[in-house]
Amino acid sequence: MGLDTTDQGTPVTVRRGVPAGAERRVAELYWEAFGRKLGPALNPSDKAVPFIAAHLNTDRAVCALLDGRLVGLAGYQHGGRALTGGSARAVLRAYGHLRGLHRLLLLALFERHPAPGQLVMDGIAVDPDMRGRGIGSLLIEEVAAIAAEQDCREIRLDVIDVNPRARALYERRGFTAVRTEHTPYLRGLLGFGAVTTMHRPVGTRGAREL
Repeated sequence: MGLDTTDQGTPVTVRRGVPAGAERRVAELYWEAFGRKLGPALNPSDKAVPFIAAHLNTDRAVCALLDGRLVGLAGYQHGGRALTGGSARAVLRAYGHLRGLHRLLLLALFERHPAPGQLVMDGIAVDPDMRGRGIGSLLIEEVAAIAAEQDCREIRLDVIDVNPRARALYERRGFTAVRTEHTPYLRGLLGFGAVTTMHRPVGTRGAREL
């Protein structure tokens, strides 16, 4: 699957799974996209990025490549496994027992479990230099194809109130908001005060075809 996204016509290709050796790059892109949200639980970055890289479920990603370089990814959760992993024991080992317990409580706030027939998409990360070129749409449609192959009836995701650009992309690709959870008590701690859950029926495409 490809899309011309450069002036030279070099196609971005989409593949399933994280390429061997690209775990660190995945972690860097993921942290660049979600570090603001995950920072209170996993900071500092020089500890967070290696932790994420070491605990990836590499088969729960769709990746975008340009000339073999990873320029975007989308993670998803299905069958009890998501892109990012790491047990409670791993968190305590990496951050220490005293600080680790606090971090585990924060990470628990981000846990999302699919309902029967759902595939949960847990975020899109695109290289800042490659944004606005259709890579996010490519990744979403490949995740949608996986959902269809797994006989899921819908895709679910959550978007925070301080990321309107991501929400606009999801709406263009056929997602609709179903509820918003307001959490003003978390704004000072996590940097956002509301989370909107969005659904897209499997088998539909976004408003703008690729």
